[in-house]
Amino acid sequence: MEVPLLVNDFLRRAVKLYGESEAVVDGANRFSYAEYGARCYQLGHALQILGVKKGDRVGILSPNSHHFLEAFYGTASIGAVLVPLNYRLIAADFEYCLQHAGASVILADSDLTESVDAIRTSLPDLKHFVVARYGDAPVADGWTDWETLIAGQPTTPPVDPGLDENDLVSINYTSGTTARPKGVMLTHRNFYVNAYNYISHFGITHDDVDMWTLPLFHCNGWGGPYALTAMGAKHVIVRAPNDAEMYEVIEREGITFACMAPAVLARILEYAHKDRHNIKTKPRFVIAGAPPPLTFVKRLEEELGWTFIQIYGLTETAPILTIAEVKPHLNARGDQAIAIKGRAGQEGVGVEIRVLGEGGEDVPWDDETVGEVCARGNMVFKGYWNQPDETAKAIVDGYFHTGDLATINKDGYINIVDRAKDVIISGGENVSSIEVEDTLYKHPAVLEAAVIGVPHEQWGETPLAAVVLREGAKATDRELIEFCRERMAHFKAPTRIEFVSALPRTATGKLKKFELREEYWGGKTRRVN
Repeated sequence: MEVPLLVNDFLRRAVKLYGESEAVVDGANRFSYAEYGARCYQLGHALQILGVKKGDRVGILSPNSHHFLEAFYGTASIGAVLVPLNYRLIAADFEYCLQHAGASVILADSDLTESVDAIRTSLPDLKHFVVARYGDAPVADGWTDWETLIAGQPTTPPVDPGLDENDLVSINYTSGTTARPKGVMLTHRNFYVNAYNYISHFGITHDDVDMWTLPLFHCNGWGGPYALTAMGAKHVIVRAPNDAEMYEVIEREGITFACMAPAVLARILEYAHKDRHNIKTKPRFVIAGAPPPLTFVKRLEEELGWTFIQIYGLTETAPILTIAEVKPHLNARGDQAIAIKGRAGQEGVGVEIRVLGEGGEDVPWDDETVGEVCARGNMVFKGYWNQPDETAKAIVDGYFHTGDLATINKDGYINIVDRAKDVIISGGENVSSIEVEDTLYKHPAVLEAAVIGVPHEQWGETPLAAVVLREGAKATDRELIEFCRERMAHFKAPTRIEFVSALPRTATGKLKKFELREEYWGGKTRRVN
């Protein structure tokens, strides 16, 4: 008899084998695996009472919290589909994603209920509003308290709704290349395979203590809720990471592992009071997003004695595709090993990576010829929610075309050199250059605008806008930056404006962004606080 690969297996195993072990730490809240499992199952039963059935979508809008971790298994236990929202966006973005997904329930942190209330009238399909209270926050009008909702519900797993490994676990919205995000459909099989990769390549065991600085909405936290739970590791929540708190958590909880964006790593490295902390562990830090400067790798490993692990992947690949491991047969030491760790890496177990040039042929492994990174494997997503045409564009001949451009060296390590889709990755967040351009065009003084990503030591990349003003019009860089900040999430707004007389274009009128990159790449970034 075939048994489907279901993420629910991970919690079942943890409760069975690690029931008395500490599972989740969130401030003063500490739950064993038995208690964590019970809360997940209570949520599943409560959602069923609200009418949620297999395949129904449940949105969640929250910073990192134990409630967010419970939502992963609470929804999966009844076959519902979790829709994690980026809480750093604005209400209009929440409205689009919830409408597009057809969510019937929203689970929201008490700090974010006002954002949801502002769009209630535009969401007629959203029937139930559940609030996870943070601190002493009261229950807002029109909301049901999470703890009240689950109180008295059974602590045992709900009846299996007949799940198949190709059923959806979540729909994760990604900015992509247009102003409208696409809903990435990820299945039990996708996350199951990713969890195995996570465990094997990062060496996860029941002795690990993970520090959750990575937002849990990010492709379900890069799969950590599944891999770490499967092995009985401990989850330690950091709600809003700052350098002092992170060092305190590492010291107090004995952190051994963490995933984070380059911006968070920068804060750890720049913390001025490292010496005040007696840290006995040597954590492994997994970094993704825009590759950080090699100096970050060197400082983490040589100054702190901790381990740096670079990975590459996309929401559409659940997400891990490659890992920058230094293989023993390469005999790499010192700066040579640091350089390898700074690359996107080699394909993970069960992943097939090809770098395809013109004509769909594999580029030579010369680390010079550029091609598009394409991937095949069980981690590749099911498709874009209600967007079959976009799915057909992305998956061709069984390979997912990432839109990322790379070279590959003689040892099979890829190095990302550009993004064909013009997505800027700033602080681990995807920023659509088109969305930023569209916002700039709303300013009465702007005639033309082109946005590119330029290097930034803290954020990895930051948006730079090349702007042509209308004849006779005036505007300052500060004015345009603030104009964008008022109309979009701050991390999307440009931090640097360059006024130009004309934008470089081809004979057919297409923007030549590569010329802008050649001119401004490596230029000093003007930071705006």
